[in-house]
Amino acid sequence: MAYSGDPILAHDLLFRPEHSIIDQSLHAKLGGFTTNGDGFGIGWYGNGNGEGAAPVVYKSTHPAWNDENLREVATQIRTPLLFAHVRASSGTPVQRSNCHPFRYGRWMWMHNGSLAGFQEIKHDLLMAVDASLFPGIEGSTDTETLFFLALTFGLADDPPTAVARAVGFVEDVGRRHGVEYPVHMTVATSDGESIWVFRYSSEKATSSLYYSTDVSQLRRLYPELEVLDRLGADARFIVSEPLGELPGAWNEVPEGSWAFVRRGEHGIQPFHPTVPA
Repeated sequence: MAYSGDPILAHDLLFRPEHSIIDQSLHAKLGGFTTNGDGFGIGWYGNGNGEGAAPVVYKSTHPAWNDENLREVATQIRTPLLFAHVRASSGTPVQRSNCHPFRYGRWMWMHNGSLAGFQEIKHDLLMAVDASLFPGIEGSTDTETLFFLALTFGLADDPPTAVARAVGFVEDVGRRHGVEYPVHMTVATSDGESIWVFRYSSEKATSSLYYSTDVSQLRRLYPELEVLDRLGADARFIVSEPLGELPGAWNEVPEGSWAFVRRGEHGIQPFHPTVPA
């Protein structure tokens, strides 16, 4: 889940919705895993840490539904931009450094899916990471590797192009190693001002991804929901699964697309991987 809008308590985002990210850690409906208990993480900007500062992250290997520290900490975080992720490991160890979201400088990154044949192609992928960025890699996941490839290919300057090049590179390396469908991903990344999301898989069968409708429209549809009154007109959610059964509230990000959200703006474009020269 990613949120952008007026500052709001993290507790209201993480625990209050009917099908919250915490509920999804136990009862996911649309993903490959019903239970996502291999750790969790949240990352946020603001809350007194200075305009333009790096995000703060809180991660744990505990299941999100059973972490009282998360419930308590969330009552003290008020933020205009929050990332939250519950993890089901695709084979790498359950450890804090492998929990999402990942962070480098002002950037955050989280991912659902996997890079197929990762252990076979890992060496080639890591050797392509810029040497100046390499010391920032802390864990052993395919997600963090993809993040640092995107950083290498220019994430800070042009996120859609950088991610297209990173994905194209992974597909090229994977297929040279005999991997038919190397990439399966929904990705969210942010610099603290905007959020970019990507939905793509090599086999054209990607996990679900949704974004919320304009809050003013939701207020008209559901006047009985008081929580909507606390959200400004610019508030937007990006989620793997809808946070509640509200018809008209959620729009699916199309397969093979990228989208951006920033204050007063949002848009969707086709996503096409490119193999770097």
